Amino acid sequence: MLEPLRQGLPPLNLAAASDAASCALPARYEAVREARHFTRGTLDRWDLGNRFDDVCLVVSELVTNALRHGLPADTPRPAAPDLPVRLHLMRWTGRLVCAVRDPSADSPVTHGPDDCSAESGRGLFLVESFSDSWGWHPMTGALGGKVVWALFRLPRPAGRLCPGA
Repeated sequence: MLEPLRQGLPPLNLAAASDAASCALPARYEAVREARHFTRGTLDRWDLGNRFDDVCLVVSELVTNALRHGLPADTPRPAAPDLPVRLHLMRWTGRLVCAVRDPSADSPVTHGPDDCSAESGRGLFLVESFSDSWGWHPMTGALGGKVVWALFRLPRPAGRLCPGA
């Protein structure tokens, strides 16, 4: 069992984000395709299309995990206005964070790459491999549930000098 992880995630002032986008996802597996489409459009608008492959893989894994493990078994599968899974993409100058919220308070469970023939159970290993860091934390307040996030470092824009350089 994982303890809630915040290490590796620098303090994030959501108000200081350069850009942020969010979408509600239906409680069905087609939502993974919708999440990829949303991610493609958002990264293209932010001129980050070159990061799409890694970010898309991570988003797909996080959304799949939320749908597979984060929804109660009795969750109605038709689309509803109060969809329980949300994808958030947030960009700052030097980092991009993908976060997926689901209604479960259960911690994510990692499985290593031990069994190469297994067809499932390696999602968080892939998230860890393709992002710079990842973690999760419980939601507080009326929403409940948890957020699982992955951070990607972004190159500094060309022409910017580092302080003291």
